[in-house]
Amino acid sequence: MNSFAWFLETGLRDLLDWVSPIKDFTGRDLELSFVGYYFDEPKFDQQTSLSKNLTYESALWVKSRLENKRTGERKDQDIYLGDFPMMTDRGTFIINGVERVVVSQLIRSAGVFFTSELSRGSVRKLYGAKLIPNQGAWLEFETDENDVISVKIDRKRKVPVTTFLRALGVLDIEDIEKRFRDVDIDDDHRYIAATLAKDTAADEAEALIEVHKRIRPGDLATPENARQLVHDMFFRFDRYDLGGVGRHKMNQRFGLSFSPKEKEDRILKSEDIIAVIREIISYNNSQTDADDIDHLGNRRIRGVGELIQNRFRVGLDRMRRIIRDRMSTLDVSTLTPTKLINARPVIIAVKEFFM
Repeated sequence: MNSFAWFLETGLRDLLDWVSPIKDFTGRDLELSFVGYYFDEPKFDQQTSLSKNLTYESALWVKSRLENKRTGERKDQDIYLGDFPMMTDRGTFIINGVERVVVSQLIRSAGVFFTSELSRGSVRKLYGAKLIPNQGAWLEFETDENDVISVKIDRKRKVPVTTFLRALGVLDIEDIEKRFRDVDIDDDHRYIAATLAKDTAADEAEALIEVHKRIRPGDLATPENARQLVHDMFFRFDRYDLGGVGRHKMNQRFGLSFSPKEKEDRILKSEDIIAVIREIISYNNSQTDADDIDHLGNRRIRGVGELIQNRFRVGLDRMRRIIRDRMSTLDVSTLTPTKLINARPVIIAVKEFFM
């Protein structure tokens, strides 16, 4: 019940903040924002819903604002986004006269986890890490027998971590070597030197192209579209979000000070990658036990509120695409929020979840 109350008060607000403002494809003409929301009273009480095979639900309305950025004109309207099932005081939902309960999930928590495996034909352990966001591409780090540390982006082909660092903006080799000099101290295993020897990129532009080739093999790679791809994957809050829990765990583990509540602090930071690589090198040097990924401390409960939020996010994302298409095809002078917003994707997503 607390989880559903969180969704009604906070989770839904977070979703509307995530999806808005919605801009046209040029980003210069139109901007649609969701500035608030409210629920009507349920149409039928719980007893009536049970006896007449109805759904115990309330109408959801969002307060929308359409701004023409060229003329400065604003139009405000309340938009109906469908009927939303409400939780009873018993923690159940009444769907078509049948009481149903949503089962919480035990999931892997967002954050970073360090792993190890035995090197072939040796007792030496090779360490890696998984950086798991709440939403977005996974990063999987690993060390090979030649002391090269590489990363898989969204489970695609590997790229040396030094290439990835330069694609993120850690620009030159001297800077990279300086950041790891105090931890890469094993004379027999020089991890940064071995990784740089494997790194074929001469500068940031080549690093971006190498990353683009791994993520989108076959597509034409230029420094400009590669930079845009990396930016969209890791530096846009609507595409990549460590989540409050993930950011808190990263701060706790590495002594970082980013805010778990601020959007700009929940995207990927170069400091995160540097801290993960430093920890991998430390593990490789010390050969201590890695994290137990199945330990309950590394898992968390995903309650009903978050489950609904994830399905609602899918509906809002589809609705956003329709809105942007309509912004470019309809007459700008006569546009209103009602003409732009098609609530059907949201209604279908909610219905799919509860049916």
